[in-house]
Amino acid sequence: MTNTLSIDWVVSEVLRNNPSLKAARSNWEALRSRIPQARAWEDPRVGVDVERSGTTRFDTFTDAEWMVGQQVPLSGRNRWRDRAATAEAGVAQTEMRRRELELLAGARAAYYRLANAHAQLELNQKNEALLRRFVEASRIKYESGTRSQTDVLMAETEAAKTLEARRDIERRLIEEQSHLNVLMNRPPQAPLGRPANVAVRHFDLPLEPMQAMALEHRPEILGAQKKIEAAKARRTLAKRAWIPDPELRVEARQFNGAGGGIQEYDTGVFFNLPWINRGKYKAAISEAEKMQESGEHELAALQGETLGMVRSQIEKAETLHHHYTLFHDRLLPLAQQAVQASEIAYTNDRGTLLELMTAQRTARDTESALQDHLTDYLTAIAELEAMVGAPFSSSQAPESKSPEKP
Repeated sequence: MTNTLSIDWVVSEVLRNNPSLKAARSNWEALRSRIPQARAWEDPRVGVDVERSGTTRFDTFTDAEWMVGQQVPLSGRNRWRDRAATAEAGVAQTEMRRRELELLAGARAAYYRLANAHAQLELNQKNEALLRRFVEASRIKYESGTRSQTDVLMAETEAAKTLEARRDIERRLIEEQSHLNVLMNRPPQAPLGRPANVAVRHFDLPLEPMQAMALEHRPEILGAQKKIEAAKARRTLAKRAWIPDPELRVEARQFNGAGGGIQEYDTGVFFNLPWINRGKYKAAISEAEKMQESGEHELAALQGETLGMVRSQIEKAETLHHHYTLFHDRLLPLAQQAVQASEIAYTNDRGTLLELMTAQRTARDTESALQDHLTDYLTAIAELEAMVGAPFSSSQAPESKSPEKP
């Protein structure tokens, strides 16, 4: 395993090994297996009627009547069962797709958070090294009599605080490693390399095209549409249950002691009578109609919800990108310049250590917030992609520098 963790490798491992996705795929495949069962004809029936005349002995008979029967689905109920089962399998397929998108968004978000934890840890170590330099500078000034011991203690206290912050960062790093390993169905403590450095890009997120894409591809909406298709097929199936399917039957008689062959045969047609159980079939039609109505209401609710979610998520992503740009282009350079100016002033005895510590703390917090905004922005993009149900960012995905497979 190399020291660089690639997001492409993480995504492929999640899609290949995640057990919840495997469960969703197995459920879809199970429902697909119902389709040929639903479209099949009823099983043929065979039987024999053994007659005994003038005897009660079980090992003898007067004649045997053989029967073969087959119900013929002239009503087309098997075809409508086929359509209903196909639509229900489609619902399971959309559930599998929804789980896949959730896992992709979760894996990308965990990857970005893990990268952020590594960056924050590196920032903490750099900050500690800088504070140690300040400690030495303050000690030299104290020994020369230009500064009091308070400066030394203040610098050492600030340097010690970085150890507390480092422990919290290390805990977050372990949590994200565990989360990412669990998504990939690996032991939580399995080693992971450091994520490649991610270069942020500004994604073009036009509202109406994004909303249209979500209405077309979001798995929840596609699943609701499949539920309506299944309900319609079940409704038609319930109505066709009023149509009796004939059963064709052939009966042949074999007389004992008459040469052992078939001496005569009969043919017959039989019908069931569904009109007698009128309440039963009317209830089935009503059930299917209400299921269709429920599906239509669910679809309308999901469509409205989707439009609102996409709009809110786009606004969230744009806001986070604005924060990142502001911190990257203006606030961080200004904070770094303030540290340089304060350090020069302190070295030349024209500034106080408190001013230097304040400037350094501001720069540290600004750079830390910059990394958080980067992570939050990329996570928001991953969540938006899961909402719209299609990889709209694949052609403009965040680039990693020299991504390598671990």
